[in-house]
Amino acid sequence: MQVIGNALLSIAEEAGTMLRRASYSTNIKERADCSTAIFDGAGRLIAQAEHIPIHMGSMAGAVGRLSGRIPGYEQIAVRPGDVFITNDPYAGGGTHLPDITMVAPVFTDGLIVGWSANIAHHSDVGGHVPGSNSGDSTTLFMEGLRIPLVKIVSEGEVVDDVLAFVLLNSRLPEERYGDLLAQQSAAAIGAQRFVELHEKYGTEVVGIASHELLGYAERRLQLAVEAVPDGEYTFTDWLDPDREGEDRIPIVATVRVSGTRIALDFAGTGREATVAVNVVRSALEATVYYALKAALDPGIPANGGFFDAVEISAPEGTILNPRQPAPVAARTDTCQRIVDAIFGALAQALPDRIPAGSHSSITYVNFSGLGDNFYVYPEVIAGGAGARPKADGLDAVQVHVTNSSNLPIESLETEYPLLVEAYELVQDSGGAGLHRGGLAIRRDIRILGDGAEFSAHADRQSLPPAGYGGGLNGTPGRFTVRPGGPDERVLPGGRVSGVLLRGGDIMRVQSPGAGGFGSPLERDPQSVLTDVLDGRVSAVAARDIYAVVLDGATVDAAATSALRSQRKAD
Repeated sequence: MQVIGNALLSIAEEAGTMLRRASYSTNIKERADCSTAIFDGAGRLIAQAEHIPIHMGSMAGAVGRLSGRIPGYEQIAVRPGDVFITNDPYAGGGTHLPDITMVAPVFTDGLIVGWSANIAHHSDVGGHVPGSNSGDSTTLFMEGLRIPLVKIVSEGEVVDDVLAFVLLNSRLPEERYGDLLAQQSAAAIGAQRFVELHEKYGTEVVGIASHELLGYAERRLQLAVEAVPDGEYTFTDWLDPDREGEDRIPIVATVRVSGTRIALDFAGTGREATVAVNVVRSALEATVYYALKAALDPGIPANGGFFDAVEISAPEGTILNPRQPAPVAARTDTCQRIVDAIFGALAQALPDRIPAGSHSSITYVNFSGLGDNFYVYPEVIAGGAGARPKADGLDAVQVHVTNSSNLPIESLETEYPLLVEAYELVQDSGGAGLHRGGLAIRRDIRILGDGAEFSAHADRQSLPPAGYGGGLNGTPGRFTVRPGGPDERVLPGGRVSGVLLRGGDIMRVQSPGAGGFGSPLERDPQSVLTDVLDGRVSAVAARDIYAVVLDGATVDAAATSALRSQRKAD
């Protein structure tokens, strides 16, 4: 079982590597905003590469429809050599339109024994702003091209009409062409390797091993749930307002534990949002599965075996179960808040296992304009991870349902008429505590040439990440145009589009810091001193929050000692 399980993971990882290496856009080849997975013949996830948790929802949604696990799609004919494409959140199992999913069936002896799936975030699929991913759209029809579940390859031949239709609806057709061909190749190599696995061990043995892997994951979750005290635990977190002057939207998570069963009920959660932070069912499920795996047993295999052991309910017409055509482009900001709410509920039962609030915001930015050619530069800026019960939070990392890389400055400045003036940690942005919250990122980007258009979506711009157990909150994020200048302007809220920037302007993007854990007065003074020397904590904060007074001589002596130790180590 373990040999075949690791082989399945290897297949998914190889397909992911091919997808990145063959892609054209920086968003896929450099930032790795993509995922790959293998499903069994019944449409159950049996191996997902270590990519992005939220992507599991889109792949499972598409495969579920093709395999018959989700009823209503039995009329779709599936043949060897086919590859299917979709991105639609309501009809195709997707979560938002820039994420395009491709699925290839795996046949042996004329029977479907599995599915090779991948998903990639495309930098533009049409819509009212470049990037197709603004947080302020008010209907799905503003967000780009909707692709139903159709064949893009039929029995080995590319369906040119479908491909042409997708390319015509993108501002960057050549880039889309390269990325789509990369996805087709990744789906094909995953299917080919899965066939080879069946040829090596036999279809019966692979099927039995896959079944056992699914059962093993289910038992692992049941054992983890059994260790949680029975009871009902409820926590409410809040999204930033839809627009300036509107109320925040509550995310209410109730976790019910009884023996080996666990149920999550989101009754009490707020209304459908008027902007693009709504979450469809496939995204909600992927988020819940991530949160439970992370909080209860991170060692559970990345497969769908434990999904059936979890009950999920969300009232229709709420932000977590919207009615089409509710906009969904910025759904990940809400998914991050779902995790915060689930963690807040579980912290009542497991106070020594759950970290403080993380930055839990996508902090997505998009610059577009004319260089040598029209360009679209998307990026997701990391932030602070919440302090843990026994350790500081991590600085400048992605958290929860997203896991993409940063775009290296060298790639950014080579590909786009932009210049990175600063890329640094934000001092004092992590909440103070016995264990300090992780620090935020500040990135200053100067516009070269004639100018650019800026769009973004982010959360935690008004309500900061929470500290736990006496720890202090982290700091909110913000977007600032021309910082430090006479016409400096902080953008209202985190969901904006169509902001025009002149050549020479700087856009400062600052992500949120994370919450601390435990009282700051209990922190070891030596740790405070180290943070001051490293620039993570200011001397003022050390004095006013941690009650550690540092005079110049103390800092100089400590710095000299640290420098000598480092030189000796080197």
